[in-house]
Amino acid sequence: MPDLYPLARKFLFSLDAERAHYLTLDGMSLAHRLGTLSALTGCSPASSEKSVKVMGLDFPNRVGLAAGLDKGGTAVNALGAVGFGHVEIGTVTPRPQPGNDKPRLFRLIEHEAIINRMGFNNPGTDGMLENLKSSTTTGKPFHGVLGINIGKNFDTPNEQANDDYLKAFSAVYGAADYVTANLSSPNTKGLRDLQSAQTCESLIQTLQERRKELIDQHEGKYVPLVIKIAPDLDKEAIESLAEVFSRTEIDGVITTNTTISREAVAGHRLADEAGGLSGAPLTTASTEVVATLRAAMDAGVPIIAAGGIMTAADGQAKLDAGAELVQIYTGLVYRGPQLVADLAKL
Repeated sequence: MPDLYPLARKFLFSLDAERAHYLTLDGMSLAHRLGTLSALTGCSPASSEKSVKVMGLDFPNRVGLAAGLDKGGTAVNALGAVGFGHVEIGTVTPRPQPGNDKPRLFRLIEHEAIINRMGFNNPGTDGMLENLKSSTTTGKPFHGVLGINIGKNFDTPNEQANDDYLKAFSAVYGAADYVTANLSSPNTKGLRDLQSAQTCESLIQTLQERRKELIDQHEGKYVPLVIKIAPDLDKEAIESLAEVFSRTEIDGVITTNTTISREAVAGHRLADEAGGLSGAPLTTASTEVVATLRAAMDAGVPIIAAGGIMTAADGQAKLDAGAELVQIYTGLVYRGPQLVADLAKL
């Protein structure tokens, strides 16, 4: 059937960006419950034709939804019906928090980009788990891989950050297929400081120790631990982290989060808005981080590539640079479900 997304996008882009965001999630969930989502999007749930094993998990295909779109876990089955092989929800923090003041989400349409300063607005781990129960028991079930992205509350000092990650990790462990520790959002003050090699290693080891206990508590279930890093690290910092990731035998790394750089959108009327920039301006930089990390890190640690994937060619470039899986968010906003179908063929 014809691609209807350009018509839907025209309507959605006429609305405030954050309103459109939630309207889309709610609309997808409703259409999925009614059994009409596949007809509306022209897409279907992922098959196993392009399946790949990564981190010991069976992914139906290589394309996933990046964290940030479904922070509260309200639309997992609906998102899975679009064709994603994995869906990563969150970022979720131990306690609920409203995030930063509005407006906090901006489209830079000329650049196929978004600036967000959402600030980990989320219902907390308890609320997210309740949402998850509801969203995964309506409509056809999602048979892909579920990732849960965790972070610290905005008012938790960095010196106590490990405590927040431990609380969140323990809370979501039973529901997740893998858990990502987000150390790289620019929208929580001081969060990116946790990416220093020493601090990052401490966090990884702390979570790995807790996992030993959680495995026993969850009948032997092993949940891979993933770290998400920023695109703004220099080569030395990336290589230092690569040593940490190799030494700790982390299960996976997501590269990259949004960027604080505005070089690619200089002169745009929204360029000075605070927050993380995503979309097409990030394509080259994020691919370079994948390549640098892949060259410096143990070959046994897989990379999940995100950042500026707007076409199947962009996704292939990430795989060629050394990634095993790819994730999209802004590309989905601008290109629609067809991008998922195109990437699922890689």
